[in-house]
Amino acid sequence: MRARGVSKVVLAVVIIGIIVVAAVAGYLLFLKPPPKIVWASTQLNPPKERAYVEELLKEFTAETGIEVEFVPMKYEELVDKLEAEQKAGKVTMSLIGDLHGGLDLFASKGYLEDLSKFGALPGRTFPKVLEDYSRIHGIKAYVPWMTATYVMVVNKKAYNYLPPGLTKEDIQTASEKWSYEALLEWAKKVNEATGGKKLGFPIAPKGLWHRFLHGYIYPSYTGAQVKNFNSADALEMWDYLKRLWPEVNPASTTWDAMAEPLLKEEVLIAWDHTARIKDAITTKPDQFEVVPVPRGPKGRGFILVVAGLAIPKGAPNQEAAWKLIEFLTRPETQVKILQNVGFFPSTNEAVGAVPAGALKILASGVNRQVGSRDALLAMIPSLGPKGGEFTKTYRDAFDRIVKGGEDPKAVVDELHAKLMKLFKETGAPLPPPDS
Repeated sequence: MRARGVSKVVLAVVIIGIIVVAAVAGYLLFLKPPPKIVWASTQLNPPKERAYVEELLKEFTAETGIEVEFVPMKYEELVDKLEAEQKAGKVTMSLIGDLHGGLDLFASKGYLEDLSKFGALPGRTFPKVLEDYSRIHGIKAYVPWMTATYVMVVNKKAYNYLPPGLTKEDIQTASEKWSYEALLEWAKKVNEATGGKKLGFPIAPKGLWHRFLHGYIYPSYTGAQVKNFNSADALEMWDYLKRLWPEVNPASTTWDAMAEPLLKEEVLIAWDHTARIKDAITTKPDQFEVVPVPRGPKGRGFILVVAGLAIPKGAPNQEAAWKLIEFLTRPETQVKILQNVGFFPSTNEAVGAVPAGALKILASGVNRQVGSRDALLAMIPSLGPKGGEFTKTYRDAFDRIVKGGEDPKAVVDELHAKLMKLFKETGAPLPPPDS
């Protein structure tokens, strides 16, 4: 009798065990595995940058359990793939990273989700100009991710020669007094005091002088890059450049980048891309300061290369994609990106978190420029193979009007027609701040 009782107990235990195993198996059968998302990006694609992205994604996966496949793409490849997936109604990409111009195009075609449905990202503040430009075509099209720009660099010695009515604080804080006319007067004072021409620009063929012309001084004087190219305001701008040119170091026509001239003190005030003046800042961080560019009659025009993160319409695993956006825009993540690949943060909190030193000098100057009250954000137009013709037009105008002494009105009328033809041929929209 006792043996029979034991048998019943054993049988009961076995049955319970079978039930438990079956329950666990059933649970595992229906339990969803952690999502895996595809992130396609036109940014951070060079081998060194891609390697760093993979490091970041390992951190993200360890924290969330979400696996990410990073797929580098050329601009045209992303356009073709997104269009094909949208038309087929079968979307594989959960997240895309691209420049503003490409995201603007995608939003205009209805290819992007409205990110406002996810709510605000906690603990980060985007400068108003970035927030405004990410809201296009009636939706919150993307979250600002990374930036790059062009700035002015000042050797602190130049502050000893400021003209009356202009203070160091005016320049540092982008006040209304920090204007192109003030720059001209400052350059004159510096040149007179030092016995040389200490204002410099990268005007050599491989320099980025054309970016200054179309993205900085043109918007500052005309309110636009293209559509007001031959306006009365543009003629005023060309008159200004003719007055400024005698104060510019003539060696500027031989300089591709301004770091070396700054370090040699061939110039005390210079304009260039952040990447091309970085060596001067890192070599002598106590000697230089990065400041916002001057303003013109219409505002403070400057180019901002903005990379954003967007979710395609109908994308799978959208919540997981939003978690990745949250991770990539955290201040601590953005500081790491700056330190490792050189792109600047898109949030004020990240700038505040950059450790003291050369990168802090750069990031602070960039942030003050982006956050200036009179900012006129210029975007480089997406003209594909015609991009070279676009930039050559501005250089030709400078060479013919300022250096060659040709009639400004005749030159800008002729070249304006060429510019408009470029946009008509490519179908590209006129770039901000034209709209």
